[in-house]
Amino acid sequence: MTVETLTETMSGDTFGVGIGVTETDLQFLVQVPSDIDSEWTNPEEFQRLVEQTVWERLDQQAVLQQIASTTPAGETVRLGTVTLQPDGTVVAHSLETPDASE
Repeated sequence: MTVETLTETMSGDTFGVGIGVTETDLQFLVQVPSDIDSEWTNPEEFQRLVEQTVWERLDQQAVLQQIASTTPAGETVRLGTVTLQPDGTVVAHSLETPDASE
């Protein structure tokens, strides 16, 4: 495998992920890159894949409970990034459970 092939194989789109806090609920937020791969044809699908990837790596209940109990309305808690290929392959991630002191 050449370096170029490896680079193509490992490339993907990096999505930022956060939880927005409102007065009444928590919202899962996905930041989409401006130069997103044209193979992503369904916005709901890549958002679903991003969300699925996040909750496969972080404890959803613990993260949401912590955010709900420590973050004021109007704030967004950043969980990190997820890099995915259009076929759903996870290339990389920098996901972390938010620090309770933040």
